[in-house]
Amino acid sequence: MLREAEGTRSEQIQRILESEIFAGTLSPGARLDEVELAARFHVSRTPVREALRHLASSNLIQIRPRQPAVVVALSAVKLIEMFQVMGELEGLCARLAARRISPEALAALRAIHADLIVQANGDDVEAFYEVNRLFHEAIYEASQNAFLADQTRSLRNRIGAYRKLVTHRAARRVATIAEHEQVIESIARGDEDAACRAMNAHVNLLGEKLMDFIALFPRTES
Repeated sequence: MLREAEGTRSEQIQRILESEIFAGTLSPGARLDEVELAARFHVSRTPVREALRHLASSNLIQIRPRQPAVVVALSAVKLIEMFQVMGELEGLCARLAARRISPEALAALRAIHADLIVQANGDDVEAFYEVNRLFHEAIYEASQNAFLADQTRSLRNRIGAYRKLVTHRAARRVATIAEHEQVIESIARGDEDAACRAMNAHVNLLGEKLMDFIALFPRTES
């Protein structure tokens, strides 16, 4: 049962559902029934309704009259646009990291990458996705621009469920290792332009990645 000491019940429910949407546990198009959620969290429908209202205001779910709310399913076009912006933001993070990263932060980044190589050789997609997230987080932090890091993280969360599905492709996990190595070496050399280009190409949907993406997500917005 949710505890009042950890914040209001509606806020707790909102945080839990938000994290599940970002992680892909609640996939695009998933139904969010007030009665079922109230039973799950052992609360009345009032805090559930409030939590759903806040999620809707963030465009994470769609509230429909006389029907359960649903997790927003973005169209392929909208997602491609979001990935393009994501590429620019992460590219800027990598550019600033190449200029500002400390030796300690660079060593930590290499250690995360080494762990990612281990995960890429295994079958635990969830573990790979989590270590991959830590790699990108390390670069956001190395940019030493808190506002940029927050904006990049926010957009990454919005498209996290879709990125996670792409990760299930073994070929994409293998490609990720090589692409990360280009990013790391560019940052280590202090080559701002190369770091930006490498990260942008890694995140953006180009060539075969675009074709794979369209095949995976043949959805349209409701």
